[in-house]
Amino acid sequence: MANNLLKTSTLSSRTKVLHQVGVSLYNTSHGFHEEEVKKTLQKFPGGSVDLQKDDSGIGILTLNNPSKMNAFSGTMMLQLLEKVIELENWTGGKGVIVRGAQNTFSSGSDLNAVKALATSEDGMALCMFMQNTLTRFTRLPLISVALVQGRALGGGAEVTTACDFRLMTPDSEIRFVHKEMGIIPSWGGASRLVEIIGSREALKVLGGALKLDPQKALSIGMTEEILQSSEETKSLEEAQAWLAQFVNGPPEVIRALKKSVCSGKELYLEEALQNERDLLGTVWGGAANLQAIARRGKFNK
Repeated sequence: MANNLLKTSTLSSRTKVLHQVGVSLYNTSHGFHEEEVKKTLQKFPGGSVDLQKDDSGIGILTLNNPSKMNAFSGTMMLQLLEKVIELENWTGGKGVIVRGAQNTFSSGSDLNAVKALATSEDGMALCMFMQNTLTRFTRLPLISVALVQGRALGGGAEVTTACDFRLMTPDSEIRFVHKEMGIIPSWGGASRLVEIIGSREALKVLGGALKLDPQKALSIGMTEEILQSSEETKSLEEAQAWLAQFVNGPPEVIRALKKSVCSGKELYLEEALQNERDLLGTVWGGAANLQAIARRGKFNK
């Protein structure tokens, strides 16, 4: 019955975008030419974005450019997209932790690339590329956590907003320094920040270029929790344990839950309800559902 309902569902264009893997916000109709942007970004090497996928279903995405406080070089921006695509195709995945190498998160864009991409057209092209990448990351059917160690500045602060949750170590900070650079957030950070902390707090944070230490971030809802340790390995272990409580279960169920929440955020209510129905059809009567019913039956005897 569920399959028949799925076949007869009428999906809006917004719902179809959420259903499809690898769909981006911008394309040539918006004046965005991805291959040209990629060629430009390749001119600015340095650092790497590394992905470790564990059998538990939790991935660890590491921003690795410690000599520049893990600032994004052009090649790192390209690698981030590659890792997002890899995560989109990881059917066994349930969660992902984003962190920076050597106990700091990220200082944003590498200034060498920023100086070279000086025109308005260059800035908008980079904006569209990173918005595409981080929106695809946000829509992953994985529960995501930003582990903020050290500083998350500028574009680094924006990356934290692309995650479902943020955890901060005792000595860390998040700061949107864009105003001081004469610009505004351009990787989607302002829009996502409003969703996380509300428009009034977002105006204060952005307009004041406020330094959000863990206590301040906790008080305005920017972080879920302040971890006990600032040591790199121990704080990662804490973050893994924190995330594990929300991804305990079959991948198909966790992934369907995340998709359902994404549709609730991005779609009109009627569309979100229809999408929730369709997602239910992918797990109702499935192995995890039948096993759970069997266990409950034993308890009720």
